[in-house]
Amino acid sequence: MLVWILFITAILLFLALDLGVFNKTPHIISSKEAGIWTGIWVTLSFLFSGLIYWLYQEGHVANPEQYTPLVASMKFITGYLIELSLSVDNIFVIAVIFSSFRIPQKYQHRVLFWGILGAILFRGLMIFFGVILINKFSWMTYIFGLFLLFTAGKMLFKKEESHFNPKKSFIYRNLRKVMPITMHMEHEHFFVQRKHIRAATPLFVALIVIELMDVLFALDSVPAILAITPDPFLVFSSNIFAILGLRSMYFFLSHMLNKFAHLEYSLIAILSFVGIKMLIVHHYKFPEWVSLGFIAVALGVGIFVSLNHKETPK
Repeated sequence: MLVWILFITAILLFLALDLGVFNKTPHIISSKEAGIWTGIWVTLSFLFSGLIYWLYQEGHVANPEQYTPLVASMKFITGYLIELSLSVDNIFVIAVIFSSFRIPQKYQHRVLFWGILGAILFRGLMIFFGVILINKFSWMTYIFGLFLLFTAGKMLFKKEESHFNPKKSFIYRNLRKVMPITMHMEHEHFFVQRKHIRAATPLFVALIVIELMDVLFALDSVPAILAITPDPFLVFSSNIFAILGLRSMYFFLSHMLNKFAHLEYSLIAILSFVGIKMLIVHHYKFPEWVSLGFIAVALGVGIFVSLNHKETPK
């Protein structure tokens, strides 16, 4: 329990420093700044896998699956890479949402900051109940596995012309029914006073849409990482590191998303792999190096093909 408290406290402390010190003044985050922060988060994530090794070696964290320190560390890295790869779809959607609501670049960080707090809460709840379901009902692994295969198939055969339009979404249409919305920006404020009415600005609307879209994405990512391990601490910590690095990755990749169009096939391969892994988990378990290696190769091939493909798919 102490490790959980220290981990969550460290996250909240960093987020407080992030908004109160590093990004106190709204500004446009350059690709260079975003690249540096992306590198920092990836480095911290891999360093944390070393801390995972020590924690499980010394018995400072509950180990219900009786993992060796090396296995626990590898499962964290595997889970982190899965969450990071599945976050690519989030980046595409976030870019569409910001563009649709015309959110200025200098205010985008503020929206994503508050979005992270909600994502941490929702992911935590989904992981908590997901672990309970798997531990209590072993057949849930088949449900999760089939769902991941269904998701992979849907991504593979989806119609190319279908585009997500935030202003026509169910979320936006129903949000307008419960609160006044103005499409005029008022600096970094989420709400403004209009005569006798307190109205939500595009910043707040974008935040809500991003938040609820993240919940939908979590329906894929949480079962995917539960296929790697049902250990609550490993699942939660790998999720958090991926979420914390999502903002800097968004600003780093936002201007060249079209260059990574083929990465979607890597995500399909990863979802298919973890789906099959969940379906056969009671009969055969892949060695950790196989899971980690497959995910790393799938990502590497997707990035290589995307960067070396001369024409961007329409």
